[in-house]
Amino acid sequence: MATPKVAVIFYSTYGTNHAVAEAAAEAARAAGAEVRLLRIAETAPAEVVAGQDAWAAQAERASAIPEVTHADMEWADAYFFAAPTRFGGAPSQLRAFIDTLGGLWFQGKLANKAVTATTSAQNPHGGRETTLIGLYTTFMHWGAIIVAPGYTDASLFEAGGNPYGFSAGPGALDDKGRAAVAHQAKRLVEVTKKLIA
Repeated sequence: MATPKVAVIFYSTYGTNHAVAEAAAEAARAAGAEVRLLRIAETAPAEVVAGQDAWAAQAERASAIPEVTHADMEWADAYFFAAPTRFGGAPSQLRAFIDTLGGLWFQGKLANKAVTATTSAQNPHGGRETTLIGLYTTFMHWGAIIVAPGYTDASLFEAGGNPYGFSAGPGALDDKGRAAVAHQAKRLVEVTKKLIA
């Protein structure tokens, strides 16, 4: 059986989605996938990032992780996206990268690949579900196969019960959240194995 290739792609302002991506990468590897942990390029002005200590610290923590490229998107059989919500949608940094993928989309190189997403927001009604649904709408345009977690494991209920994808609140990723992320990543790998068989 072929080994699934999973790109875990994140944008993280303060570190939450970085932690989610690392947990997803670890779980995907444990489920038998070859994994690339990749970050979305920062597009905010350097002086804005430097003006917030927590943002600057996260930029430094993530600096050694490669930025995602078109070659990574072609390489992968599946994508796991992690990004915060911004006013009910994906952050501009992630959208800017997505907006460069028209050539790959036109060639059909994003089609028939499995994809799932997670997000975070300060509060439960801060756009978590709309962010994920918005991303899934984009992935449908690609012709990708959406692998939402649904209600397929008790860990999802323990972590807040979002069937579209794990959604983190403020603070560090806790054990319940890690379990839900691990389930979502493993589910992505399991579906991908079927698609590439």
